[in-house]
Amino acid sequence: MSTKRLSVVVTRRLPADVEARMAELFDVRVVGSDKPLDRAALLAALQDADILVPTLTDTIDAPLLAGAGERLKLIANYGAGVDHIDVATARQRGILVSNTPGVLTEDTADMGLALMLAVLRRMTEGMAKMQDGVWEGWAPEALLGTRLGGKSLGILGMGRIGQAMARRARAFGMNIHYHNRRRLHAGLEEPLEATFHERLDALVGLSDVISVNCPHTPSTFHLLNARRLKLMKPTAVIVNTSRGEVIDENALTRMLRAGELAGAGLDVYERGHGVNPRLRELPNVVLLPHMGSATREARQEMGEKVLVNMQTFADGHRPPDQVVPSML
Repeated sequence: MSTKRLSVVVTRRLPADVEARMAELFDVRVVGSDKPLDRAALLAALQDADILVPTLTDTIDAPLLAGAGERLKLIANYGAGVDHIDVATARQRGILVSNTPGVLTEDTADMGLALMLAVLRRMTEGMAKMQDGVWEGWAPEALLGTRLGGKSLGILGMGRIGQAMARRARAFGMNIHYHNRRRLHAGLEEPLEATFHERLDALVGLSDVISVNCPHTPSTFHLLNARRLKLMKPTAVIVNTSRGEVIDENALTRMLRAGELAGAGLDVYERGHGVNPRLRELPNVVLLPHMGSATREARQEMGEKVLVNMQTFADGHRPPDQVVPSML
């Protein structure tokens, strides 16, 4: 690949200094604002760039890639998750895909723990009383929640974020259990005092809290389906900071409404930003607008990773964060 200035199309506004550095290195055009591109605009971007810098709001599927221009050789995703990109089709067409792993770990785990605390300690219910001006003072039986210490946390997906969740939960005295495609080696498992469960059903049945930390792939779609959700204790809660598609949201909603689960803390949803309206009505559910990685530090570091991937590619080398289908 030539080191000449390559044409780069960015689909959303990025941190100002990231955009400035990108403009020093490449011929950059930012076509988005604070709104996702429609399909026609995204197709035009694919036809008009050597490098595309999309975000998770850009669905880049096989039909769209079929219309990509011959110049397009790298999709440098601004984000860790790539389930919105058909990586296999991109590879077949000679287009590399990179992402930004690692930089979101601590922030997402912080949010997972915050959601866990908010649900178990009924924080939003307490906040509502204060904001509505209906608090009548302390009472022995008012807004009783559940302590974390001594409870079992079941982690679904023990990658970077799952392990970061485990470290935080251990500090609160929780017992760590997990299900993963592969068991962690002892050097990772033992410091966390974590118990591996090959059968997801067993993990779901014993956990007081389930934390979803696995990516969305065809094999994880509705991994927590109606049958598995029924295995959970009625006193258990579920927290999801990963991908909404992992949970059957309709089944979860029915169980929460029926009192068959104690609560849920959700930062992601099965239909993107289309939140099930019945979830909004439930006092034992905490809903956030996909804020898991929303720190200034994370956004900056994501941009820096994108820049490194782009410059490495421009220099004729494999991007350090290249994604290949076998990784998914």
